Amino acid sequence: MAMASANALCMNPGDKDISYANHSSLQKNTLLKIRPFLEDTITDMLNKILPVSFIKVADLGCASGPNSFFPTFEIVDTITRVCQQSHRESPELQVFLNDLPHNDFNTVFRSIPSFHERLKKDKRGLRVPCFIVGVPGSFHERLFPTRSMHFVHSSNCLHWLSKVPRGVENNKGNIYMSKSSSVDVFNAYSKQFQMDFSKFLCSRSEEMIEGGQMLLTLLGRNITDPTNKDGFPLWDLLTKSLFDLVAKGLVQEVDVDSFNIPFYTPCQKEVREIIEKERMEIFEVNWDFEDNDYNTNFVFEKNRSGQNVAKTVRAVIESMLVNHFGEIIIDDLFIRYAHHVGSIVWDLVFIVLLTLVSMGIGSL
Repeated sequence: MAMASANALCMNPGDKDISYANHSSLQKNTLLKIRPFLEDTITDMLNKILPVSFIKVADLGCASGPNSFFPTFEIVDTITRVCQQSHRESPELQVFLNDLPHNDFNTVFRSIPSFHERLKKDKRGLRVPCFIVGVPGSFHERLFPTRSMHFVHSSNCLHWLSKVPRGVENNKGNIYMSKSSSVDVFNAYSKQFQMDFSKFLCSRSEEMIEGGQMLLTLLGRNITDPTNKDGFPLWDLLTKSLFDLVAKGLVQEVDVDSFNIPFYTPCQKEVREIIEKERMEIFEVNWDFEDNDYNTNFVFEKNRSGQNVAKTVRAVIESMLVNHFGEIIIDDLFIRYAHHVGSIVWDLVFIVLLTLVSMGIGSL
């Protein structure tokens, strides 16, 4: 049976009508929420390792667009401030921006000059040596030399699995876990997440210096039941939209039955079973990126909110859908998807799990 391929996952490039660069405000809202944790983590690390001549940082799952450099700027800002306060010269910073090989790295690289200009402007000419490197590859594998990294950051990525789990071939009528899915499907997704997340942590434990730290943000759920609305109801709505096209004869039902998304939102307990005695925070973010803490003028309007969410999801998942169903159905699919989302978007938030991991030699 043909399955959706995790290798087909890449954010829509800058030349697409619905590009990730232009439709990633939702992810930006998450980054804004975790900014205090990022600053605290970097500050704590610096207080332990300074003085050093250089610091190596990785941002795993950088995608493309304005969000690609947001964590890097915050890291540079924190390093500069801490070094000023301690009357030290800022160490050189090497930043590794990682994503899958099909990521739009061209857009990322074209943004580097403007990033450096912003650094010069905001730091008023202070010397902030920052060298950017692109690293294509899966973060479920080794990416860097042994004991070479000081800090690793990842946001909105680790809920994507390395592959569609084995054992979901009988998940007919669904593209993800749903109330009609069998127990075997739930177990397959959970097992795949455990394997992938453990492999991610083991790879990083070999790459990081003793005392290095990681700040990881991923989608999750508040309760153990994966079919609760915290699980990921937007995939149910995408399933519904696909079957709208089946009813019109535009999509074959067998193609929907063979499409399962390599994605999993763990509950807090599942993450804690893999990462013990580490700091973890949970917060909620609205799926409509305009409905956030900074937009005091927000007024809910179901059609607009449905379109906002649909564009955000499309910018992320379109490549996988095209790979499986072809490109001709995409516009019609997301028109229907926006309509379905608009009917319930007022009740849609996603749960974010934020984990701080301190790495030591021999850990994990």
